[in-house]
Amino acid sequence: MLSTVELFLPLVAVVAVIAPLFLMFNKKDVRNGKMKLLCQISVFIGAFAMVIISQWNSFSILAEEATAVDAMTGSLAQGMGFIAAALATGCSAIGAGIAVAAAAPAAIGAISENSENFGKAIIFVALGEGVAIYGLLISILIINAL
Repeated sequence: MLSTVELFLPLVAVVAVIAPLFLMFNKKDVRNGKMKLLCQISVFIGAFAMVIISQWNSFSILAEEATAVDAMTGSLAQGMGFIAAALATGCSAIGAGIAVAAAAPAAIGAISENSENFGKAIIFVALGEGVAIYGLLISILIINAL
């Protein structure tokens, strides 16, 4: 069972990370954007350090019963399967990014000239995104087969 500190400390960390966003988008604040960004980054690093320190004893790497042999129980075929799943996802996401980078500006141009082209244009952008979904599906099938 989690103690109250372990239960609420990550929640406090999340609130500490999100709270400066309200200050960043405040139009009345006259500070420059660099100062706001540095504030956000420092709060994030502080919250991250607070979570790491609070969960230090629960890391399995630091536990005495964990050994280096436990991490080496997989076979070569499993490792190659995980690499194949990562490549399927990564390459399909890169391909989808290239497709959307080419289709989206053309779609915006077509819509700006004639608003009736919206349906046709959105289909071409969605087809580019479908490539990433298919790659993710293939990687899920590969991981399920392991």
